[in-house]
Amino acid sequence: MGNERVRKDYLSEDEDLSQLQYFGERVVTTVRFSTDPRDIGWVRENVPCQAACPADTNIPGYIRTIVEGRYGRSYELNRIANILPGVLGRICSRPCEPVCRHGWPGNGEPVSICHLKRSAASLKAESHRISEDLYTPTGRRIAIVGGGPAGIAAAHDLSILGHNVTIYEREARAGGMLRYGIPEFRLPREVLDIEVQNATRMGVTLQTGVTVGCNEGDIPLSKLLDRFDAVLLATGCMAAMPLPLRDQLDGRDLVQELPNAEYGLNFLLDLHRGEKKTVGRRVAVVGAGFTSLDCARVARRLGAERVTIHIRTSENYIPVMDEEILEAKREGIPIRGLRTPVALQVDDNGLGTGICFVQNRLGGWRAGGRREAIPIPDSEFVEPFDTLLVAIGQRSINDYLDLPVELDRWGSVRVGEDGMTSVQGLFATGDFVNGSSTVIEAIGHGRATAGKLDSWLMQRVRQRKVVRIEPVDKPVRERQFDFIERQSVPTATVVDRFKGLTTEVEQGLDTDHSLEEAKRCYLCYLKYEIDVDNCIYCRACIEVAPRDCIKLVEGVEINDDGTYGELQETNVWRDTAAIWIDNDECIRCGACYKVCPTRCISISKNEIITQSV
Repeated sequence: MGNERVRKDYLSEDEDLSQLQYFGERVVTTVRFSTDPRDIGWVRENVPCQAACPADTNIPGYIRTIVEGRYGRSYELNRIANILPGVLGRICSRPCEPVCRHGWPGNGEPVSICHLKRSAASLKAESHRISEDLYTPTGRRIAIVGGGPAGIAAAHDLSILGHNVTIYEREARAGGMLRYGIPEFRLPREVLDIEVQNATRMGVTLQTGVTVGCNEGDIPLSKLLDRFDAVLLATGCMAAMPLPLRDQLDGRDLVQELPNAEYGLNFLLDLHRGEKKTVGRRVAVVGAGFTSLDCARVARRLGAERVTIHIRTSENYIPVMDEEILEAKREGIPIRGLRTPVALQVDDNGLGTGICFVQNRLGGWRAGGRREAIPIPDSEFVEPFDTLLVAIGQRSINDYLDLPVELDRWGSVRVGEDGMTSVQGLFATGDFVNGSSTVIEAIGHGRATAGKLDSWLMQRVRQRKVVRIEPVDKPVRERQFDFIERQSVPTATVVDRFKGLTTEVEQGLDTDHSLEEAKRCYLCYLKYEIDVDNCIYCRACIEVAPRDCIKLVEGVEINDDGTYGELQETNVWRDTAAIWIDNDECIRCGACYKVCPTRCISISKNEIITQSV
């Protein structure tokens, strides 16, 4: 039958769809699955947003289904990869957006990929049905220590793979830093509750309020290893990094000793456990990450009149989204840069009164893309405070291990390529392995470790990444979509924000604005190819192309791993081996496809999927 369409019957959104159907139509089409390095490499190279996502989310796929009005399908495409779309649509660190081709020079601003993830979660029908590809029960029993994003992601995948999974969580409820570290004005708890339930409803047993450790009343880790076929450690980084000060003696920590100073992580954990927190009139926050901004914004909502964030370099290098910085400033929170804390001032009553800083200047670049902060001699100054919150980083805790597990020089557990620690059957994942990272990184690592654990238990690989290649009948993107401006996300008024801790700041895109934003996506997973055997070199495609995207080439480099390399362009017709579509420049407008007289241009959809082996 080839690519011939046999029948097209349009359906309603409420009609049940089998796996042999697209939404809105029943079709018969030729689909193939490829493990060829050239196909896998093409997707990794030409879909930069997906390549940048630690969870490998099919971003063009879920954005396209929003354009089609298929919000439920869009939500499911997200869940396949990142497990918690409604959560990540609010608090994801968005590594996909800086690499979006729409944000490249001359192309405008990146697509609001994160906000569209939230749109899919919010706009899907209330009767939306979640589906899972379930494996036969294996009878294997797995314990996961820690119910944060990495543990939940791993538990979801392992339960789908047929294993019996039990999560041991020390807090009263699962969620980890999602529940106890992130304020409700950024992540409503009802959204978190629903998504945690969706991720764990396929047979995962949640044991909350249970501590795995070495103290009386704790469950020893060694006992879990005896009772289960495998144990996965996903305890994250739940301890604050101490503030290094020059006057600290004998290992004292002045931040912990002063009654009006506290580590920001502990401040947020206690607050979200239900403890009543108060702050003074002037609050100084030290730190440059999400936790420091969250602490500052919480302090304003608790009644602080003046809240200031102090950082070592400048706000250009704060590892948070620009929107977070903007919203903090809207709430009257200035960011003071180029200063390093060196001492604390304490009055006769034992209260902290000021923090002494040394002025910095920017130096060279450090690993990770940040700048060095070089102290300037004789530049010390004091900032007074009534409350001090310190949030300079987080670290893992491993004193609960009653087994000799090998650690690295940072105190994090060391794992092999198979995700296993030095103890047989004991695996580790997420921030407990990699150090403090982002939610999407924790989820991606949790899922990757789950796959390795399953392979070890079953003694074979049961899933693999392949490229699903499906022909597309005609162009699905219009040229005018390039000129749609990035849609602004409405936010709560500043006055309303200070009425409590639960008023969500970002309100999300409505249906119309979600559609407009989704149209902007270049749909980089669409591959336009020219059949050189049928091409008559008429140049019609080159003449009509709105960008320099169709080129004369005399060859294409092949990399050592089998993927395509650089195009070898030429301007001499006798040296031309082919007319090639440069996917870096292609905007998928379809102008070349429409003008080609020999129909030698084809379109295919190329998606990385997980396939059962």
